[in-house]
Amino acid sequence: MSNKFYQPGEQRAARVGDLFGAIAPRYDLINDLQSLWLHRRWKKLLVKMAGVKPGEKALDLCCGTGDIAFALRDAGAEVVGLDFSAAMLAVAEKRLKNTPAASSASRLQFLAGDALRAPFADGTFDIVTIGYGLRNLESWERGLEEMARVTRPGGRLLALEFGKPDGWLWRGIYFSWLHWMVPLFGKVFCRDSATHAYIYESLRAYPAQRGVAEKLKALGCRDIEARNLLGGAMSIHFARRS
Repeated sequence: MSNKFYQPGEQRAARVGDLFGAIAPRYDLINDLQSLWLHRRWKKLLVKMAGVKPGEKALDLCCGTGDIAFALRDAGAEVVGLDFSAAMLAVAEKRLKNTPAASSASRLQFLAGDALRAPFADGTFDIVTIGYGLRNLESWERGLEEMARVTRPGGRLLALEFGKPDGWLWRGIYFSWLHWMVPLFGKVFCRDSATHAYIYESLRAYPAQRGVAEKLKALGCRDIEARNLLGGAMSIHFARRS
């Protein structure tokens, strides 16, 4: 791997921390542009699939600037957003202070913490989500294990992430876009193409749809679904904790 932000093993978290520290100020803008605003639709779909009931407790791991956490709150949940990047949390906190839904501010809090060592007891939450975070963890397997640990029996786990299309033609076009074009967003907006070349590097090592579904099954989850988006370029996994 040649990308300076992609470092397998024990240095993974430090390099990912450097990455998000660099891109936090422009993170939402770049996501809008490189996905043609589709990421917002996919996050809304994830929340819809979660089937939020008023008063349920939800945890959004790797919450970043808070898109999914805000959507869960707006659907009626009591939400904790957890992330280890101070720069990303600063953006989320600013958004929270400026939210027009001031009366519901108490139902959402952001905390600094490690998704692999969430500071919560077993079975605390009805819903646990992660958006574009599994691929960035030191161990995506341990990430899913931690999600399952803090989810109550019968609760729901959901993960939105980059995928790997099955069709060779679309997969080739998609990977070429990630490899050659997406780094330009990093170069233009962050003055460093490596910030977004990272996506391609990290996806190469990620098992995507099938690997995540197999791990959820191994954890004893049920009602497992892998919903492909944009021809499998993205996916949402849903599972229910047994």
